[in-house]
Amino acid sequence: MANEKFLKVKSEGLNRRRKILLIIFSGVIILAGVCLWGIALDPSRYAPNYEARRLAPSLLHLFGTDNLGRDMFYRTVCGLSTSIQIGLLSALISSFIALALGSMSAVFGGKVDQMVSFMVDLCMGVPHLILLILISIAVGGGAAGVITGVAVTHWPNLTRVIRAEVMQVRSAQYVQIARKLGKSNWHIAAKHIVPHVFPQYLVGLILLFPHAILHEAAITFLGYGLPLDTPAVGVILAESMKHLATGMWWLAFFPGIALLLMTQLFDVVGDYLKILIDPHSARQ
Repeated sequence: MANEKFLKVKSEGLNRRRKILLIIFSGVIILAGVCLWGIALDPSRYAPNYEARRLAPSLLHLFGTDNLGRDMFYRTVCGLSTSIQIGLLSALISSFIALALGSMSAVFGGKVDQMVSFMVDLCMGVPHLILLILISIAVGGGAAGVITGVAVTHWPNLTRVIRAEVMQVRSAQYVQIARKLGKSNWHIAAKHIVPHVFPQYLVGLILLFPHAILHEAAITFLGYGLPLDTPAVGVILAESMKHLATGMWWLAFFPGIALLLMTQLFDVVGDYLKILIDPHSARQ
């Protein structure tokens, strides 16, 4: 009986892991597919066509057309691809900043820890969207401004997580032995501490990604992000506000739903990856 229960529990655990891996793999495939499709998409697919202006959703135009006759389905795909590229690059830069500062804060301690903690508190003390807009304007707007603004404002929470993990590891025996052998702080951080916190870093990177996409769309929607001639989701939503009163509801509905589904997908991928890396987190 005990063996049967053990085998049953083990089988359930394997099935759960397969399910988690399937969700993660599906998310990555969808991300890569949308991104590559948007990059390879012929601009003529969403070019103005004045003979097809203001058409409601149909089999020919799945998301309808706007007041210039542009196909909103292909324009939304291209916009999501742009958001994915900007969000991924911003999340990578921001997570690297968090990894570096969190590790330095815990390893060196003292004034370095105080300085990093001060920077975290300072960044989190300013309203997030306002700080993002100010940085984007200071850099000059456009893609460079959006990437810089999102990257510079999204690292504090992950920095705290990594710092807490490193604080636990630095008291481990193998770290203490490395210190007694005369290894430098940089050697200990690179060889012993960073590999331990890398799983948490990876989860944090994936969870940063949807936030980066949403904030890119938000500041672009407000007019401080990507230029108006870019087929980005924020631009599409901003333009749709001018036509909602005329009954063209599909201009905001479908791009908004597509953006929401994309961000929710990677929130789920991040949560399941966290469970896969740390099974105890599933009980929390």
